[in-house]
Amino acid sequence: MKIFATVLFAGLIMAFASSDSELKLGDEAPNTTYEMLDVSGKKVSLESLKKKNGVAVIFSCNTCPFVLGWEDQYPVMAKAAKDAEIGIVLVNSNEAKRDGDDSFEEMKEHAKKANYTMPYVVDQDAFLANSFGANTTPHVYLFDAHMKLVYTGSINDKYEQKSKVATTRWFYDAMMDVANGGTIDPAVTKNIGCSIKRK
Repeated sequence: MKIFATVLFAGLIMAFASSDSELKLGDEAPNTTYEMLDVSGKKVSLESLKKKNGVAVIFSCNTCPFVLGWEDQYPVMAKAAKDAEIGIVLVNSNEAKRDGDDSFEEMKEHAKKANYTMPYVVDQDAFLANSFGANTTPHVYLFDAHMKLVYTGSINDKYEQKSKVATTRWFYDAMMDVANGGTIDPAVTKNIGCSIKRK
């Protein structure tokens, strides 16, 4: 029992530590000058992608069922971001699968097949994901013109169901609110997806 209690206590400490490392509303975007390789062959950073009203980051990958169920929304979100003068990027942090399904070559093929219209970048050693405290694919983070976190969570309530019609527009509405000076509500939604595959 004593050993079990010790293990349980250690687990709780780890859980709290993990929670404390996650970005909270109002936090500044970390490592904005960190450069990541895009499938186009160019290197980009959050700072270079930021537009007048901010930048949106979506942690993503090639094979997660939740990503595959949502990625038909990616071009829609890219257009919405452009209209709202917000930069947008898909970030692949699955370092443990970098020699397989989430290799750079597979990312290029996947982006082409899925008609991605936004940068799709390699997050080497999950550096950006770790600094965000991101834990799922997808996981959305929206930063305003001052690079403060104003929305985090899911795109909408469609989740992994390709045939489902979303009844919410959380991420879309958040971008429009940022562009128009409105109040984001909700500003935090539950991010549901596959775990980021760190080494």
